[in-house]
Amino acid sequence: MSKRSNACEFSAKERKKIHLRDNETCIFCRLGYRMSNEAGIGDLQIMHYLGRGSKGGLGIEQNGGLGCIYHHQMLDNGLYHDEMHTLFRGYLKSFYPDWDESKLVYDKWGWTNV
Repeated sequence: MSKRSNACEFSAKERKKIHLRDNETCIFCRLGYRMSNEAGIGDLQIMHYLGRGSKGGLGIEQNGGLGCIYHHQMLDNGLYHDEMHTLFRGYLKSFYPDWDESKLVYDKWGWTNV
């Protein structure tokens, strides 16, 4: 696995922190965001705020949140991506007062990441 891939993957330690912080609940279900019969069903997944692929989003708790499969798919592929991204940003900022989006991106030179 490359350094970038490793840095963008959530470790077991980071996953545990996210599960504890989010109280084993989808952050969007908790907000009652665009609920349907499918919301909240199935396993919870850890979502990247900044995607690991094209954006190089790090696998750190400040870049992740729990989502049910329904909301995770909406975030990644849905028409409401921008709206959900705004809610996700606000959620993360509520836990990390010094949260800075620029610190969530892999930088092989080490200039911007945490």
